[in-house]
Amino acid sequence: MSTLSYDEPVFRPPAEAASVILQATIGCAWNNCAFCEMYKSKKFKTRSLQDLKEEIKVLSLIYKGTKKVFLADGNAMVLSASKLLPILAEINNNFGKIQRISSYALPKDILSKSVVELKELRNLGLKLLYIGIESGDNELLKLLNKGETFQSTKEGILRAHEAGIDTSVMILNGLGGVEGSKQHAMRSAQLVNALNPKFLSTLNLSFPYGLEHFKKRYNATFTPLSVLEILEEMKLFISELSVTGTIYRSDHVSNQLILKGNLPRDKKRILLQIEEAINAMPSNIYPNEPMML
Repeated sequence: MSTLSYDEPVFRPPAEAASVILQATIGCAWNNCAFCEMYKSKKFKTRSLQDLKEEIKVLSLIYKGTKKVFLADGNAMVLSASKLLPILAEINNNFGKIQRISSYALPKDILSKSVVELKELRNLGLKLLYIGIESGDNELLKLLNKGETFQSTKEGILRAHEAGIDTSVMILNGLGGVEGSKQHAMRSAQLVNALNPKFLSTLNLSFPYGLEHFKKRYNATFTPLSVLEILEEMKLFISELSVTGTIYRSDHVSNQLILKGNLPRDKKRILLQIEEAINAMPSNIYPNEPMML
């Protein structure tokens, strides 16, 4: 049997904890976002189909009966449909009846493919894409060098939906600092409302290499939010949502307040939880200080 090794570090969404991870690509093809440090130690590269075939075979023998496969690294969807289709076919051939294949994606990755191509990928099991939209505010997206806009994000994700592919979208609380908090919350809600994704999560902006390191990469004045201000931003964001049938989670390691529910059914309860946390929170606590509510 061939050996199996990963080019670490390897990241995957919390919901993919029980999934087989296949590194279809190494690193992130964009890798320029001011807030992200996940793939800075790697240079982006693709992997040969032959190498992936051998790895898929090994993984299928190790993880017999597995029903879910996650394509790593940062955005395996950057691969063309002609390159992705044989990879998905190989997964199906080796794992048998697969329940779901998923991947991180950038909206531009989706827009590089036609609806017909996306439907072909969907038919081979690609049923879920995780997309960090981060914000719906164009000014903020530009400052963060995200490489996307409100419109490109909307068009890309709606194209995935048209092809029958579900999406899990992520918003980063605190991303605009004190200066851009309100517009970040309002415009992010506006974008999410336009998308109506199956899954929505909010994470908090973190500074793994310190605040000053982040400021050097951010193209404007940035004042970090206190935990109280983050909660207030979340309250505004949630209050502006008008999605239907969306599963919401705020349970990442970066979150100070754990929230779970279905929208719009649980919207009032979630807002009440946030309000209660706001009333109990001192104004001088910041996210880098250990505190769970």
